Amino acid sequence: MNSHVVIGFGPAGAATARLLVEQGRTVKVVTTSGRSPEPGIEHVALDARDSGRLTEAVRGAAAVYSCAAPPYHRWAAEWPALASSLCTAAEETGAVLVMLGNLYGYGPVDGPLTEDLPLAATGTKGRVRAAVWERARDLHQQGRIRAVEVRASDFFGPGVTDGGHLAARVLPPLLRGKPVSTLGDPDAPHSWTYLPDVARALVETAGDERAWGRAWHVPTGPALSVREMVDRLAAEAGTGPVAVRGVPPLVLGLGGLFSPLLRELKEIRYQFDRPFTVDSSAYETAFAAQPTPLDEQVKATVDWWRGRLATTG
Repeated sequence: MNSHVVIGFGPAGAATARLLVEQGRTVKVVTTSGRSPEPGIEHVALDARDSGRLTEAVRGAAAVYSCAAPPYHRWAAEWPALASSLCTAAEETGAVLVMLGNLYGYGPVDGPLTEDLPLAATGTKGRVRAAVWERARDLHQQGRIRAVEVRASDFFGPGVTDGGHLAARVLPPLLRGKPVSTLGDPDAPHSWTYLPDVARALVETAGDERAWGRAWHVPTGPALSVREMVDRLAAEAGTGPVAVRGVPPLVLGLGGLFSPLLRELKEIRYQFDRPFTVDSSAYETAFAAQPTPLDEQVKATVDWWRGRLATTG
């Protein structure tokens, strides 16, 4: 069973699919609209909430990777159907269900986040993400599916664009030597998970039964503030120091009147207003893995954005 199915082709889905191709696997990517062919990847257009069609797409695969998510402001309405369909496909086909998760389910926590903390979030998005994993975990414990969740902090790196806090809002102005704006306190320590490390963790846990039945944090380096990260990116880019400005809450509040995304960010402001750090030592110990060195992360990110801006302006 050398076939793998990836749901979604955003930054994480694309990185995972391409890593699987590099490893010689047969890869099928499921998206709602499909995409143009690319070497080694079959693109299939279907709504992953349709459990019958998804099951047929997954049949014969060793693993199915959940790397898609509904639009931010429609999580509560659409995640339950997507999660149900994924679990059905895993149960009907025997494919390992590998879920890409985030850290919302914990809610505000004093101190580093570890996988043994309760999923105690009270906000809508946190409760939705907690429920998605709890459903899969319960089915795993019943012996009906094999499931694992891989949790990452904010994505950073090549391929991360509009949705990243160190991406489209930061790199284009930084590369021009212009000030950048950030959500929350620019000096609060924050964990950043490098996108290629996310893909590696998803693929590794799919093939190792020791990983199944629980959640893991992707190997993630020491927490650094937005200002520290911008300083490192600017040094790599050779632009000289770049000013970092926190967006005032009033401005975000006004923006939320017109932007569903900004409106939804209110729930997770705590992640940027105070220290937000991830402990990934459990994964690093179990799988003898380390995050990509920060210097490599920074160089690859700057190089990727330079190339992107050279072609898109």
